[in-house]
Amino acid sequence: MPSVLIETHGCKLNTADSQQMAAEFARAGFKLHDRLRHESPDIFVLNSCTVTHVADKKARQSLSTARRKYPNALTVVAGCYPERAADEIAELKSVDLIIGNRDKRSIVQRVWQRLQLSINPCSEGRADLVQESLLGRTRASIKIQEGCDQVCAYCIVPKVRGREYSVPTRSIIRQVQELHRVGCQEVVFTGTQLGHYGFDMEAHSLASMLRAVLKHTDMPRIRVSSLQPPEIDEALLSIWIEEGIGRLAPHFHIPLQSGSDRILRTMRRTYASTELLSKVELVRSLIPDCGITTDVIAGFPGETEADHRRTLAVMRSAKFSAAHIFPYSPRPGTSAHYFDQQLEPQIRARRAQELRSVALEQALDFRRSQLGSVKPVLWEDNAGLTDNYIRVRLANQIDSEGASRENRIENVTLKQLAADGTVAVEPIHL
Repeated sequence: MPSVLIETHGCKLNTADSQQMAAEFARAGFKLHDRLRHESPDIFVLNSCTVTHVADKKARQSLSTARRKYPNALTVVAGCYPERAADEIAELKSVDLIIGNRDKRSIVQRVWQRLQLSINPCSEGRADLVQESLLGRTRASIKIQEGCDQVCAYCIVPKVRGREYSVPTRSIIRQVQELHRVGCQEVVFTGTQLGHYGFDMEAHSLASMLRAVLKHTDMPRIRVSSLQPPEIDEALLSIWIEEGIGRLAPHFHIPLQSGSDRILRTMRRTYASTELLSKVELVRSLIPDCGITTDVIAGFPGETEADHRRTLAVMRSAKFSAAHIFPYSPRPGTSAHYFDQQLEPQIRARRAQELRSVALEQALDFRRSQLGSVKPVLWEDNAGLTDNYIRVRLANQIDSEGASRENRIENVTLKQLAADGTVAVEPIHL
């Protein structure tokens, strides 16, 4: 039985794709490889990202490392990087097979053909295959939507992910039910434009899908990965505080990208900074203690020091619980790649560092504000994640009855901020 090792880079959408690929390999008779084992896999698959030049570099390094560690393995690069730059990847000596996003569904067949294998498919309904497909995680990502029609000036996603489409609600419910049956305690709904879910189906929306999943499944925790400011309103948020209370995670990822309205227009974003701030205020007014995270791009073409200071000011006003800061990365195939006034890398790096300093300060402030509160934690890999997205640690992962806490949701008191930024907790003994 040939073994396959899947490594995933990038977003939660890629995580969902990797879980799907793992399930398909398992159903086809392949064995999912455990990284802790000493023997080499027969197939190494890198599910790649290409959102920045750093992501491309990381992919090339990973492929080179895999070739060195597993010289006899078939090395496959899949995902966004080959969708954007297949010719570039074809020149790498570390790659045997290239599969873009549009061909991911045929990855098992392509590997069969390349290795000339005789496959003995397993039963499609086997629960252990679903469990294996989680790739060792207790949280599962489910793709509910893919593609983007917005075409922001800096973003390569529309080119590598294609046009928007929604996964049918019945399929999402089936996936959630199946994952819960095998013990999964949390699902993360992923996509490129989650708020557009259902636009291509009659009488469907993100709100109707969430209500259907809450009604027809018993998944303890459901997390929505990202929402744009225009997609957030009281009607949507009411689901969190009514039928979704205790199950829909009080965590909202709302991309800022820039605090300068001039830069937002140049980026072709669909909101102004004042709208983002008003939506952050709305979320907090309805869902106290929620986590609100964001993305910010530093050094977009034409960004002035005044624009940068405006972004710093908006971040401080929003008081995000965490932020991902990216120096602008020119991507061939995007309109921003051809803009004038491209900034020097050192300017982008300096501004990114200033933004990170604010983000770190805010993240620590948020965690301090939560000390003393009681939160449900899902334990995973000797750490845990609260519903509002705080990483916590507990020295003893074995409870008072000698059982492992792994993959358990447990109420804890947040006690102390650790030096690494995580929060030490204390279980509540009933």
